Amino acid sequence: TVPLGEELDIVKNYLALEAMRYEERLRVRFEVEEGLDREQVPPMLLQTLVENAVKHGVARLPQGGELVIGAHRGLDGVVLSVRNSGHYEPGQVNGTGIGLRNTRRRLELIYGGKASMRIGNHAGMVLTEVELPAPIENA
Repeated sequence: TVPLGEELDIVKNYLALEAMRYEERLRVRFEVEEGLDREQVPPMLLQTLVENAVKHGVARLPQGGELVIGAHRGLDGVVLSVRNSGHYEPGQVNGTGIGLRNTRRRLELIYGGKASMRIGNHAGMVLTEVELPAPIENA
């Protein structure tokens, strides 16, 4: 795992490149709760979700759209979220689906079923949320 702050830096660098490509069509906002920079997350997890949101959401809309990257404390760990303009239709795969399949598999390997990932429509946007459990403290 890597600190969330490092993962966010990678995402920001990626989005800086995409901003040159999409210009005003890509509107980005971060909603990250303070104090989460050192929380451990799987490497490239958030990056994969953001790439997916740009590719399958914003890029497909002629007018572009909004991307909101979030992180907050959940009931028992950290919740990462990516919201993007567009509409999610379960079962409709616009790509190979490999990125999300691999993400689910990685979560299973790292957390053994204690992490979860959901994708759905919420408030007129596509919402992808990943709940990561709190690290187990060594006694």
